[in-house]
Amino acid sequence: MLFGSLDAGRSSFVAVGAKHAPGGPAADGFVALGSVGYGLRPERDYYGDPRASAGARPPRVLRHTVLAGALGGWQWLHAWGVVTLFAGPELAFEVLDSAATKRLPAPAPGLRLHGEVWARPTGATLLTGTLIAGSARTTIWGRASWGARVLSFYVGPEAALYADRTGYRKWSLGLHATDVAVGRVRLRVSAGWVYEEQVRRPGVYGALAVWTPL
Repeated sequence: MLFGSLDAGRSSFVAVGAKHAPGGPAADGFVALGSVGYGLRPERDYYGDPRASAGARPPRVLRHTVLAGALGGWQWLHAWGVVTLFAGPELAFEVLDSAATKRLPAPAPGLRLHGEVWARPTGATLLTGTLIAGSARTTIWGRASWGARVLSFYVGPEAALYADRTGYRKWSLGLHATDVAVGRVRLRVSAGWVYEEQVRRPGVYGALAVWTPL
């Protein structure tokens, strides 16, 4: 399966990747997952600008982040859905476009843990959960959603959280439409409210995920 995703708002992240189950998607067994993503977010340069130490408000800069992972795991299929657990190495590269940044930092290696649940409690409902933790940037990201079938897809609420070692925190709450079919491609479209601790005011976000069989 090939997949891609875009989360857009004050901060944005785009990712592409592939997932392969040698035994087939409808059987228990080994699963491989590879992905690469790029993130961009504005923030205050509290560390690189000398005005921060003098009490003045430092200027805004952009943080660019590239994350890549190559994971292996196992999927368990049940009558009600599927559970998948992954683990493997990841590589992170990030830089601030600040005048105080003299050179690019070296990429940081780490370990990533990734868990997913797609469950259908009833024939007309869908429950999903994803939790990803990585040590390259000490990050954690989680998302949970519930949906009721409308036509051929599911609509309902979703909630997500993100945190990393820089002290950045983000929560979001919105609505999603999942498993929307466009030919061979499946979509998840969502939008809603987001709160970032550094900004300390609410904003809006939009997200799109696409996947298709290989």
